[in-house]
Amino acid sequence: MKRRIIVGITGASGIVYALNLLRALIRQPLEVHLIMTRDGRKVAAHEMAQEGRMAAILEAHFGAERHPQARLVEHEADNYFAAPASGSFRHDGMVVLPCSMKTLAAVASGLAGNLLTRAADICLKERRPLVLVPRETPLSRLHLENMLRVTKAGGIILPPAPGFYHRPSTIDDLVNFVVARVLDHLGIPHDLLNEWGTINAPTDGIV
Repeated sequence: MKRRIIVGITGASGIVYALNLLRALIRQPLEVHLIMTRDGRKVAAHEMAQEGRMAAILEAHFGAERHPQARLVEHEADNYFAAPASGSFRHDGMVVLPCSMKTLAAVASGLAGNLLTRAADICLKERRPLVLVPRETPLSRLHLENMLRVTKAGGIILPPAPGFYHRPSTIDDLVNFVVARVLDHLGIPHDLLNEWGTINAPTDGIV
C-alpha cells in the first residue's frame, strides 16, 4: 500500500513551513491528505497572497514538482465523513504545522471539534506518529502544560526553531531545517538537510 501522510494547517502564522513540507512530500510516491481549518485558509491566503486549492497553488505559483505516483487529497475541516476521521483509515503519521495554540489545546484535551483535531486524536489513540509544530512566542504556562500533555499522550512537539550549523543563506534554508526534522520524525527520506557530522562540522579527529 502506498504510504499515507496527513498534514494539518491551522490559523497560526507560518504557511511557508507547510508549503515547503508539501513540496517535499509530493516529490515522492506518497498519498498526502491535507486538512486546513477555516482560519488556516484565511491566514494562508494572507501570507501567500493566493487563494484556492493548495494543489493548484503549489504547482502554478511555487513551482512544486509532483511525482507521477504522488497524490494530494484536500479535505474540508468540517467533513467528518472524510477518510481521516476514522481509526480504520491506515496511515503513517500526521503533522500539524503551523499548529495554533487553540488546536494544541484541543488536542491536549481530546476535543475533536473538527476533522483536523479528530485525526490528531486518532493518532494518539491508535499510537501513530503525531507531530505538532506550534508557532507562538513567548509561551505561557498553559501553552507549556498543553505541550507536556500531548507529549505524555505520545505526540511530538517540534517547535520551528532552526539551527544554524548548516550555515543558512536564505529563508528557505531556515524553513527547510524545520521541515527536514518533521520528515525525519515521520520516517520520510529527504535531501533537505544532511546529518550532523557531514556538513562542515568541526571535528576532533577521526579514530
